Amino acid sequence: MKKFLLILLAFLFSSAVINAQITKASLQASGLTCALCSKSIYDNLKQLSFVDSVDTDLNASVFLISFKPGSVVDLDMLNKKVGDAGFSIASLRVTALFSNKLVENDSHVSLDGQVFHFVNIGRRTLNEKVELTIIDKHFVSSKEFKRYSSMTSLECIKAGKAASCCNPYAVSVGTRIYHVTI
Repeated sequence: MKKFLLILLAFLFSSAVINAQITKASLQASGLTCALCSKSIYDNLKQLSFVDSVDTDLNASVFLISFKPGSVVDLDMLNKKVGDAGFSIASLRVTALFSNKLVENDSHVSLDGQVFHFVNIGRRTLNEKVELTIIDKHFVSSKEFKRYSSMTSLECIKAGKAASCCNPYAVSVGTRIYHVTI
């Protein structure tokens, strides 16, 4: 019985860690001209159920977003809410907690039910909070997207696709893959 309880506690603890891996984000919007523009994006981001708080740096057009513990973070919804306000994302960086994850160029790692495809990095083991830059189309400027897409031979990032267009053996069909760098 003790063994069963220990296994159950270990499972519950590991599940809690898995659900809280993406903790915050720094989103820079483009096209803002005044405080009302910023307020529009702020109000839209606050509507998302997984967003805990939003702080704004008006001088840099940056929104610092904290996510609710245990919630599933949907990065595409962040993009949609910024777009609904009439603006676009110039840069999105997320802070994620890694526990003994080996990553290298063109490797995949699952976090919070999403798959992250690493681009332009060397082989390393991540055991800490790491800031990832999302480099997919609509998450960086056009100039940055072109620069990053030239660093990989994968057609999925070059075409700006968001679907599972990479190695079909690495992820299941229909899984959202975000291309990231450190």
